[in-house]
Amino acid sequence: MLNEDVLPFFEQHEARITTILSDNGREFCGRQDRHPYELFLQLEGIEHRTTRVRRPQSNGFVERLHRTLFGEHFRLQGRKKWYETVEQMRVDLDVYLKAYNTERTHQGRNMNGRIPCRAFTDELPKNDAETKTKKAA
Repeated sequence: MLNEDVLPFFEQHEARITTILSDNGREFCGRQDRHPYELFLQLEGIEHRTTRVRRPQSNGFVERLHRTLFGEHFRLQGRKKWYETVEQMRVDLDVYLKAYNTERTHQGRNMNGRIPCRAFTDELPKNDAETKTKKAA
């Protein structure tokens, strides 16, 4: 997901990920010279930070997203549909996440009723060409 969706999205908007915060799970942490995730982050020049053990508060945004995904997506979809494969679940999750990030307004910290995609682009520094065009007008 990071390689196929997140990094291309950031590159499209001329933004760069410098640091990633994760928990200490095996899927994220291991020997830096062998672990696939650690090696990937090194190749991309991304610093990897981890949360304190047994402190879910230090990764509160992710914990809240997990709660939202479970309550609004998985619990509801699980009542409507029987998934035979993980790929079927992934397709439905992708549809939900697209709507979550591009259509639905949010009330969380610094969101002010904006759509997440819009909140992200609003916070990006304006490029020089765009600034010069606005000044000329």
